[in-house]
Amino acid sequence: MHQDIIPLYAADIQDQLKKQFAYLSGGRGGDGCPVITFPDYPAFSEIPEKEFQNVLTYLTSIPSLRDAGIGFILVIDRRQDKWTSVKASILRIAASFPGNLQLVLVLRPTGFFHRALSDIAFRFNKDELKMKVPIIMLGSVSELQGYIDKTQLTEDLGGTLDYCHNRWLSRRTAIEGFAQKVKQTAQILQSFGTELAETELPNDVQSTSSLLATHTEKKDKMKEDIRVAVEQGDDILGSITKPVTENPDYKLNQDQLDNQTTVERLLAQLHETETAFDEFWMKHQQKLEQCLRLRNFEQNFREVKAALDIVSERLSAFTDVGNSRSHVEHILKDLANFKEKSDEIVTKAKMLASERDAFIQSNHYAVDSIIPKCSELHHLCDAFTTEIERRRKLLNKSLELHDLLEKSMKWCDEGIYLLASQPVDKCQSQDGAESALQEIEKFLDTGAGNKIKELNKIYEEYAHILNEDLKDHVQKVFQKQESMEEMFQKRQVSLKKLAAKQTRPVQPVAPRPEAFVKSPCTSPGLQRENVSNSESSALRRVNYRKAKSETTELHQSRGGSTMDDEENLAVLRQHVMNELIETERAYVEELLCVLEGYAAEMDNPLMAHLIPPELQNKKDILFGNMEEIYHFHNRIFLRELETYVEYPELVGRCFLDQMEDFQIYEKYCQNKPRSESLWRQFSDSVFFQECQRKLDHKLSLDSYLLKPVQRITKYQLLLKEMLKYSKNCEGAEDLQEALTSILGILKAVNDSMHQIAITGYDGNLNELGKLLMQGSFNVWTDHKKGHTKVKDLARFKPMQRHLFLHEKAVLFCKKREENGEGYEKAPSYSYKHSLNMAAVGITENVKGDAKKFEIWYNAREEVYIVQAPTPEVKATWVNEIRKVLTSQLQACREASQHRTLEQTQSLPLPLPASSCASPSRNHIRNTKKTEEKKADLTSLEGCGTTVAPKYPEKGKGWAKPSHSLDASEENDGWSSAEEALNSSDAEEEGAGGAGEIKLTPGKYTVVTDYDKGVSEEFTVKSGDLVQLIREGEDGLWFVKNLSSGREGWIPASNLLMLIGNSKSAQSLSSSESGTASSNLSTSSSCSDSCNVSSTSFSDIKG
Repeated sequence: MHQDIIPLYAADIQDQLKKQFAYLSGGRGGDGCPVITFPDYPAFSEIPEKEFQNVLTYLTSIPSLRDAGIGFILVIDRRQDKWTSVKASILRIAASFPGNLQLVLVLRPTGFFHRALSDIAFRFNKDELKMKVPIIMLGSVSELQGYIDKTQLTEDLGGTLDYCHNRWLSRRTAIEGFAQKVKQTAQILQSFGTELAETELPNDVQSTSSLLATHTEKKDKMKEDIRVAVEQGDDILGSITKPVTENPDYKLNQDQLDNQTTVERLLAQLHETETAFDEFWMKHQQKLEQCLRLRNFEQNFREVKAALDIVSERLSAFTDVGNSRSHVEHILKDLANFKEKSDEIVTKAKMLASERDAFIQSNHYAVDSIIPKCSELHHLCDAFTTEIERRRKLLNKSLELHDLLEKSMKWCDEGIYLLASQPVDKCQSQDGAESALQEIEKFLDTGAGNKIKELNKIYEEYAHILNEDLKDHVQKVFQKQESMEEMFQKRQVSLKKLAAKQTRPVQPVAPRPEAFVKSPCTSPGLQRENVSNSESSALRRVNYRKAKSETTELHQSRGGSTMDDEENLAVLRQHVMNELIETERAYVEELLCVLEGYAAEMDNPLMAHLIPPELQNKKDILFGNMEEIYHFHNRIFLRELETYVEYPELVGRCFLDQMEDFQIYEKYCQNKPRSESLWRQFSDSVFFQECQRKLDHKLSLDSYLLKPVQRITKYQLLLKEMLKYSKNCEGAEDLQEALTSILGILKAVNDSMHQIAITGYDGNLNELGKLLMQGSFNVWTDHKKGHTKVKDLARFKPMQRHLFLHEKAVLFCKKREENGEGYEKAPSYSYKHSLNMAAVGITENVKGDAKKFEIWYNAREEVYIVQAPTPEVKATWVNEIRKVLTSQLQACREASQHRTLEQTQSLPLPLPASSCASPSRNHIRNTKKTEEKKADLTSLEGCGTTVAPKYPEKGKGWAKPSHSLDASEENDGWSSAEEALNSSDAEEEGAGGAGEIKLTPGKYTVVTDYDKGVSEEFTVKSGDLVQLIREGEDGLWFVKNLSSGREGWIPASNLLMLIGNSKSAQSLSSSESGTASSNLSTSSSCSDSCNVSSTSFSDIKG
C-alpha cells in the first residue's frame, strides 16, 4: 500500500535501474500492451527483494493508465540459463509483479538437455507457477516475433527497436527532475502570491519604496527560475525529438511519444503558471506603485501645504499700508520680492494639485482621498494669489492716496512760495496789484488737478486703507490746503482793493523789518507787505497776521516733511535689522545642519563603512572650528542681536561687545586651505553623497563650508547700510566703530591668510607680535658692508619682495607662483630675511620718487629702498611703521622712568626752573600729573639698563639675512643720492647732562593721540601739525593745532611724548639737530633716553 502512495523516481533508484535485470524498452504488443523485458541476468536470484519490487513498481508506473490497464507483456530471456533458474525467475516475477499481465513469453534454454527438461517440467509444473495469464515457452527469437512485431523488439531479441538503457535512464531522470521543478516552481509562485496578497501597504515613502524594491527583486528571481525551468524543458524536448529532426523518416516509439507528451504538458503547465503569476504581479506592482505614488503625493502635499501656510503667514504680516510714498514703494518692492519667492511654492502646489486628473485616469485605488487634497491645494493657491493681489491693490491704492497728498502738499508749498515771492512795493501800484492778482488766479486754476476737493469723498474712496495715522495725515494735509486757500482769498481781497482806481496818489514807504521765510524749494523769503497811505494801517495788520500765518504753515509743512523723512529712515533701519536677524538665524541653522548632518555622521558607527580610510580622524581638518563658531552665534550673538530688534540704531554696541569673539573666524579661515584640499580629494565619496541625500541639500558640503567666510564679510555690508540710515541717531558712533572693527578683523583674516603661506622661516611667527601690514613692493639694497659687486651692480634692478610688518620685526619674502585651485591657488612666500624693529629706522621721503621710502638698520649699516605701488600705500606703511617705532620709544621711556623711580623712591621728580607758581597753577599742575599717570604718559627723566623690553639682536634671536641670492638678485641695490643722517647722532648733540631734551618754538608733527590738555576742547591726533608758540609757567607750553586751528596749554613732559623727536612736519628727529632728514629710529631714540647707563636700546641682548 505504501508503494502505491509514495511515488518512486528514477533518481531515487538509479543504482537499481542501472543493473538492467528488467527494462521498459518502449515496445508494444499488437493491442498496444507495453513490453517489459527481463534479459539474461546471471545474478537474477541474488537481487534483493526490495530492489526487485522497486524496479518492477517503477517500470509499471511509467506507461499511461490506459496502456497499463490493458496489461503488460513480459519477455523473459533465459536462453543461456537452466530450467531451475527459469522456474525460479517465473515464480519470483509472478509473486512480485504489481501490474496487470497480458502475456508472458519465455525464451527457454537453448541447450538440448535443458530445453527438453524445460518442456517436460513446464507441463508438470504449470499449475505450480500460479500465473493467471498464459505462459508461452518459446524456443527462438523467430517464434517471439510471431507474438511481438520485430520493430517492437530490441536488437538483442532480434528486433530493430533502437534502445539504449543509459540514455533511457538519463532521459527518465531529466523528465522527472523537470516535473519536480515545475511542481516546485508552481508551489513557490503560489506561496509568493499569497505573501504579496497578504502584505499591508506602508504609510511612508521610504518603506513603500523599500517594499516595492524587495518584491521586485523576489519577482525577478522567480522569473529567472521559470526561465531556467523552461530552458531545461526545451532541452529535454529537443533531445527527445532530435532523431526526428535529424531524420524525418524516423518514427518515435510509443514510450518516446509518451515522454514527448509529458514534457510538452509540463512546459504548457509552466507557461500557464508563469502567465497567471505575471497577471497577478502586474496587479500587485500597480498597487504598490500606486501606493508609492500616493505616499509621494501625501509627503509633497504636507511639504507644500506647510510651505503655503508659512508664506500665507508671512503675507499676513503685510498689513502696513505705508506712511509715505517712499514707504509704500518700499513695501510694494518687498511684496513683489516676496511674491517672486513665493511663486515657486505656488507653482509647485498647482502642479501637485494638477495630478488629480492623472490619478483619476489611472484608476488609483485611493482617488477618494486624493481629490479632496487636490481641491484643498487649489483653494489655498487661489486664496494666496487672491490675497497677495488684494494686498497689492491696497498698496497701489495707498500709493495713489499718497500721490494725491503729496500733490496737494506740493501745491500748497508752491502757493506759499508764490505768496512769499510777490514783491510788496510793486503791489502798491494798480498795475502791480493786477499783475499779482493774475498770478494768484493762474495758480489757483492749477489746483483742479492737485488739491483735495472733498474730504468725505477721500474718506469714502480710501476707507479700506485709512488707519488712524493715515487719516490724521489726510486731515492735516486738508487743513493745510484750506489754510493756504484762505491765505490766497485774503491776499486777493487786499490786491483787489489796491487794484481799484485810486483817487489820490499813493506814497510808498519802506516795509518794516519782518521775518524772512524760505520755502522748501529754497525760494526767496516771504515778505510782509506795507502800504504807506493813511488808509492802509488795517491792511498792514491783516498782512502781518497773514505773513505770520503763512510762516507758521510753512514751518508746519517743514516739520511734517522732516518727520516723514525720519520715519522713512526708521523703517529702513528696521528693514536692515530684520535682514540681519533673519540671515543670522538662517546662518545658525545652516551651521547646525552641517554639524549634525556631516560632522556628527563621521562619528556614526553605522556610517563608518562609507568613510574612506584616508578621511577618518580628519574631521577637525575638514570642519575646522565650525562648532566653536556655531556655539558663539547660537548661544551668544544671536540672542544679543534679538535684544536690539526694537532699537536697530544701537546694534553697533552689540557688535562691539562681542568683537573679541569674532577673532575665531581667523582660525577658521587659516584652516580653510587644508579643508578645501581635503574636500577635493574625497568630494566623490559615497559618505558625502549619502549625507547630502539625507539632508536633501541641493548643494554639496563645500558650499556650506564656505558659509562662515561669506558671513563674516556680510556683517560689514549690513553695518554700512545701518550706518547710512542712522547718521543722526544716538548709536551712530558705535556703528562706525563696529564697522571699523569688523573691517579690521577682515584685514587681519586676510593678512593671516598670507602669513600662513610663509615658508622657510625657522622661528615661531607668533613671537614676532601682531601682524600689522603686508604687501608687495619693489626693493633695492644699499649696504655699507658687503661685496663691492653687490653694491655697484645691484642698484639698477629691483627685487620683488612681499613685506610682512609685525610689532617686533619686518620680514622680507619672495612671492612664489600661484598654482592649484581654490584656496590652493593662493600664493606662497619664501622667507628671505628679517629686521628687528628695535634696530630699524625709516626715511619717509626719497628724492626723485614720491612712492619710495627707506628702511634702514643698525645706523644705516643696511639700507632698503622700498617702492610702494602708490603714494597712498606708502603713506599707510610709513604711518604704521612710525606708530610701531613711537610705541617702542614710549615703552622704553616709561620703563626707564619706572626703574629710576624704584631706585630713587624718596627723590622728587626734577621740576622746571619756574617752579614758583601760584596756588591755582599748582592745582592745575597736580591735576595734570594725575591725568598723566592715568594715561600712562610720564615725562622722560632717564632709564636704567635692565628694565627696557628685551628684543633679540639680529643674528641671535632672529634669522640672519639671506645673502645667498640668485643671479638676478645679486645685482639688486640702490645708492642714495644724498646720505640721510642717523637720528642718534643729532640726538647726542642735543643731550644734556641729565638726559633732558629742551623744547624750542617751532612746528612739529604729532605721533600719538592726545586729549588731556588743560583746556578740554584742545585735542590733537597722530599726524596733526602743531606749532609750539611759547613756554609758560609750571612747564606748560602754549600750542596751536595747525590742522584744526585750536589752541591750548600742554605740559612739556606730555609734549615730549606727543612729538617725540620731531623737528618738522615730515620728520621725527632731535629738536636740536637742525636737519630735515625725515628719519625715525627707535634704537637712536632709546639710546638717547637711556644715556644714564650709556646702553643703546638696540644693544640690549634678547
